[in-house]
Amino acid sequence: MKRLAVTPSAEGYRAVLEEAPDPRPGPGEALVRVAASGLNRADLSQIAGHYPPPPGEPEGLGLELAGTVVETGERICALVAGGAHAELAAVPVGQRMPAPAGMALADAAAIPEAFLTAFLNLAAEGGLAAGGRALVHAGGSGVGLAAIQTAKRLGAEVAATTRSADKLAALSAAGADLAIDTRADRFEDAIERAWGRDAVDVVLDPVGADTLAGDLAVLARGGRVVTIATMSGAKATLDLSLLMRKAARLIGSTLRSRSREEKARLIARFRREMLPGFEDGSLSVTIDAVVPPERAAEAFARMRDNRNTGKILIDWTRARE
Repeated sequence: MKRLAVTPSAEGYRAVLEEAPDPRPGPGEALVRVAASGLNRADLSQIAGHYPPPPGEPEGLGLELAGTVVETGERICALVAGGAHAELAAVPVGQRMPAPAGMALADAAAIPEAFLTAFLNLAAEGGLAAGGRALVHAGGSGVGLAAIQTAKRLGAEVAATTRSADKLAALSAAGADLAIDTRADRFEDAIERAWGRDAVDVVLDPVGADTLAGDLAVLARGGRVVTIATMSGAKATLDLSLLMRKAARLIGSTLRSRSREEKARLIARFRREMLPGFEDGSLSVTIDAVVPPERAAEAFARMRDNRNTGKILIDWTRARE
């Protein structure tokens, strides 16, 4: 089979299709012919040498895919801990879901990592519920747009931020009640004007250092900040007295490092509570671009430079033509 190998270069990234042995599924796995795989910022960290896959998982790039089970022909999408950017992948049975009826199979590759990350951290970690309020940073990313929709399906109001005025419309279209351009306005001020002081129950934050103080400032008593990445840096100053006064919680969370058993439980809950939303119209995927594997280098650069709105997918059917 062919798989994608990406390395840093002076121009940005160098991507090549390399030949590799077909994966051999182990116990509890199925072989999947990949139709499309989704790009994630975790890929950039792995390319830079900072985010290796968990022990025992495939070394290849890629955390989500859609395709067909080789043995049965079943249309599925799946979360994996590595190896999605390839023509074939061995997928743990507990980490796959049926591709929604009526959705193009390739588009279903935009569901697993983005929507499971959003659901895990808003619902399971953050405890967001109907009547609550959420703040989603980097709202124009794949995870951000999924998180806005997820929060709305949970019955919450949502504020979402972006550093690009061009992405505000996408945030509103995804359901954000308050879309904030942080280059033009401090998100703390915008939220206080709209909702008052101490108004947010759950913050989903992939930004890190630059936003933590503001996150804590807008939190309601008992609120939760769930940190899922450190795009602006990992070192931050924390006002512990404010954290205590608000009885707030700061939660660190990653999805990739969780055990297969934990992921299977999460996906079973997601299938019950969220997956039907793709068929009833309350949830949808936002696709920024679909590229062949030969154009993967420019796709990774587009994501690195924060030029995408929604998911970038690699179309593996073109590699087989």
